[in-house]
Amino acid sequence: MTQSPSALSVRESGTGTPLLLLHAFPLNAAMWSAQLDALPGRTGDEARVLAPDQRGFGGTALGTDEPSLDLVADDLALLLDAAGIERAVVGGISMGGYVALALARRHPDRLAGLLLANTRATADTDAVRTNRERIAAAVLARNSVQLLLDEQVAAGQLGPDSQHLVERVQALVAAAPPAAVAWAQRAMAARPDAQDVLAGLRVPVAIVAGAEDALVAVEEAELMARLRPDAELTVIPGVGHLSALEAPEAFDTAVRKLLARVAAG
Repeated sequence: MTQSPSALSVRESGTGTPLLLLHAFPLNAAMWSAQLDALPGRTGDEARVLAPDQRGFGGTALGTDEPSLDLVADDLALLLDAAGIERAVVGGISMGGYVALALARRHPDRLAGLLLANTRATADTDAVRTNRERIAAAVLARNSVQLLLDEQVAAGQLGPDSQHLVERVQALVAAAPPAAVAWAQRAMAARPDAQDVLAGLRVPVAIVAGAEDALVAVEEAELMARLRPDAELTVIPGVGHLSALEAPEAFDTAVRKLLARVAAG
């Protein structure tokens, strides 16, 4: 894997169809290790997989801008420019899905296809926004992400068949800087409803959900599928909120089907 010439830290492998994978909150691009190994294919030319660290996470600096997923989307457009990529298939999981939809709204011409996993197109409710601010304020005040380890990992982030991944997920969460966690929470809280963006996007769409996702209900995936009757919906049994980690083979199958649809035009 190589480093792409961009201000974003990015893991990259393969030489085929450009595939941009956007990680979940509050993880980083290391969550995509299985996809970076598998999705380029045996000959390496099935997909050119790029997995960037979003602002503040992994090896990417947070900067001083006010929280906004629009800025994260603009970062990705610049990354594609730097990598010499005109259009890419974009796959986002959880927060990465929100960013993918922001990219589709701000730079629709950069998308060749869209995969949305364990995410939603609707905006936050007032209750969710209030909780995001509670978390943001607490991690900053304590200069610690222990609150996320206590609440989020234990609250259904992983499905019943994925408890062997608890330590790995805890390590990824623990690596998140408190400032990045707070920034991302506030950016997610401020994001607009994206149902019209999803409905109007003129590229192939795939949707993935975990049947046991306690953070984003399967009904959210079904709503997105109703907005896009042409989308292929995959609900993975026994899987929680991190489908790409929990069931990489099923997740990768959905990605490959999307790549084939894009290639077929």
